[in-house]
Amino acid sequence: MSFDELSATGTLRRVVTGSRDRSGPIELLGRVAYGRLATSVRALPFLAVARHIVSDGRILLRMHSGFGHHEACDGSVVAYGADNYNDAASRTGDALWSVQFTGPAEIVRPCPEQEKRFGAPPATVNGEPFAPAYLRVYPHFVTQHTLDF
Repeated sequence: MSFDELSATGTLRRVVTGSRDRSGPIELLGRVAYGRLATSVRALPFLAVARHIVSDGRILLRMHSGFGHHEACDGSVVAYGADNYNDAASRTGDALWSVQFTGPAEIVRPCPEQEKRFGAPPATVNGEPFAPAYLRVYPHFVTQHTLDF
């Protein structure tokens, strides 16, 4: 297993504890586009789908603003996870992996370069026009799990 941790100086550091895949867990997020954001609202947990990019060791999320989930996350510690479980990796003998991390989130406005990296947004969410909201998450505790075939 390997994980990244945020040092007191704000630098992301990879710690590897025996996984055959030596690429950093945060780097793996660049291989998939979407993940699941988890937090709570009024003491009730919820999951929301989000598009992500990795930028300067931080994770930027794009999600639909119409539900207000981004506002519930602003200033709170959240969890985020993504995986390649829908890939055909297991059929080719490659490892399946999942990455999860927790850290504080804040509402941000990405620069034009970052917005471009997100790619085309969905047209609608639950039948409503997609309206983007962006969060930056600072990963403090990161884990990676693999399934080898």
